[in-house]
Amino acid sequence: MTITRRSFLSASAAFAAAPVLRATAAPLSREADIVVIGAGAAGIAAARRIMAANRKVVVVEAASQIGGRCITDSTTFDTPFDRGARWMHNPETNPMIRLARAAGFEVVQAPAGQKMRIGRRNARAGETEEFLAALVRANRAIDEAGRGKLDTSCASVLPKDLGDWAGATEFMLGASFAGKDLKELSAIDKARAQDRNAPIACRQGLGTLITRLGEQAPVALSTPASRIVWSNRDVSVETPSGKIAARAAIITVSTNVLTSGAIKFGPDIPKRTLDAASKLSLGSYDHIVLQLPGNPLGLSRDDILIEQSSSTRTALMYANIGGSSLCSIDVGGSFGRDLSEQGEKAMAAFAKEWITKLFGSEAASAVQKTSATRWNASPYVMGAMSAASPGGQLSRKVLAEPVGCMFLAGEATHETLWGTVDGAWESGERAADAALRKIGAIRDEQEVPTQSTKKRRAPRG
Repeated sequence: MTITRRSFLSASAAFAAAPVLRATAAPLSREADIVVIGAGAAGIAAARRIMAANRKVVVVEAASQIGGRCITDSTTFDTPFDRGARWMHNPETNPMIRLARAAGFEVVQAPAGQKMRIGRRNARAGETEEFLAALVRANRAIDEAGRGKLDTSCASVLPKDLGDWAGATEFMLGASFAGKDLKELSAIDKARAQDRNAPIACRQGLGTLITRLGEQAPVALSTPASRIVWSNRDVSVETPSGKIAARAAIITVSTNVLTSGAIKFGPDIPKRTLDAASKLSLGSYDHIVLQLPGNPLGLSRDDILIEQSSSTRTALMYANIGGSSLCSIDVGGSFGRDLSEQGEKAMAAFAKEWITKLFGSEAASAVQKTSATRWNASPYVMGAMSAASPGGQLSRKVLAEPVGCMFLAGEATHETLWGTVDGAWESGERAADAALRKIGAIRDEQEVPTQSTKKRRAPRG
């Protein structure tokens, strides 16, 4: 059946409102209209879109759980915490937040700002204003550079007189925002990033939410795609469990996985596509979670804290997560990458050293249990979020171009919401629309609008 846009949207709405049923294990289907590689946010969004169009979809996932870079850990501590992405954004336009509420999840807004620590004291009001002014000046300089034709690094255009606030400014705009130092980050890519307004957390965990939203989809876990044979007409995906024949494929693996050669293609995918992926390599961002009973730091629920630092060897703290005793010390950029390579023991040692510097040795001695993520070492992800290298901003559009009957999705393909689960979700819906048009399931040639495209800041330049 070929459906119109109106009937497609009606089916999408009905599917979103349908009761969530837990999927049962089933043998891997050998045929599908569309096969989706990866069961992260983009893959689940794509699968839901295809199912709403009454087309057969099969999702293959290399890992043993749904979620991709959205994984909620509910076993290490007595409180669940997100090991990867933890925020959704733009609640007025983000369909994931509406879906979360409809499924009975508790969504809460993050604190409006961050607390600044200078040594072992809180920053005074005037000092906080100085930092915010430095942050605004740095952002303006990057935005101005982003309007130019020459795509340079963010670091090269920073004001030279940031003084004592240079380290914290570079950390917040680079490692904390994109997982890369500003010298490795495209000024145009940073400037064109859509505002991440009103960060929203899912109290049960963002990974738990993605898993719930994917429960109706036919997902084959622990089933990596090893080879994809493609043409303009059809595709065959080889897995350890057998081959899947389909009319189109949606590939949602990370840029690092795509360039690693973990998945073979026949014929090879174009050099243009691989070059684009290489210019959008993943940054490094990890959580070091400490259990600190009794709130020895004296911070509020869900407080976010940074420090005045002389370098990017620093961190961000997300304290008392959901009112619990868990505090996440987040590290990123080149420092975070080097620390992650040293292993969890070194990461925990740094976290204790960092809170000792800011709160005293008594705080570090109160730590009961620790856990650290190491996303760079995850074989099915190989990093955190994509970040364009200087000169690489146009690669996002290139990466989203169809390759035969294959369509790439994931946060790296989103020009303004890259680095976010929101961007990943929307890219999955967009790729599903393109694949459905390719196989003739959508009659018109216009993009079916998503909730998150209704309000978007116009790109600069």
